Amino acid sequence: MANHILSLEVPTVMNPCILKIFDTSVYSNLLPVTCPTLNITVPGFGYSIQLDTTQDFVDTITACDLQLQTTDCGTVNVDIPDGIYIIKYSVSPNEIVYVEYNHLRITQALNKYYNVLCDVDANACDPPLKIKQRLEELRLIYMYLQAAKGKVEFCHEPQKGMSLYNYAMKLLNKMTCTNC
Repeated sequence: MANHILSLEVPTVMNPCILKIFDTSVYSNLLPVTCPTLNITVPGFGYSIQLDTTQDFVDTITACDLQLQTTDCGTVNVDIPDGIYIIKYSVSPNEIVYVEYNHLRITQALNKYYNVLCDVDANACDPPLKIKQRLEELRLIYMYLQAAKGKVEFCHEPQKGMSLYNYAMKLLNKMTCTNC
């Protein structure tokens, strides 16, 4: 029996203003591809934004697309928040042929992480104990962020994932004295 195998890739991007989504589906030559739609639920929202798209799309989603920004679209880009995005892609019949993902966006956390890493005075030699400890703390924070993504995207445990994400952010904020 011929059928489409729908699939999406949502990579972690470092640009805080965009969400990138790639269609990695395998489409059957025996069936037409009609009414492709992409629904995205932003963290903290109870409804999704529907975007019309095309087969084999590569979409760059902005705050305007997600209706988080309503003015200056195309001239000023507002950052998209971190958190769990529910992304559903479907083709006709849309209620039957679909795929849905939970994506944990960690872009703002990673940008903060790399900024802290820039401030570490590390050289290509064995660093002093204080720098080693700071690097170890940063490694642990990075692993918390990766564990959070794993819990949300692979283990289907969004609450645990967000708990790990929030803990990593707490540690990062402590390192940058954001909450001192």
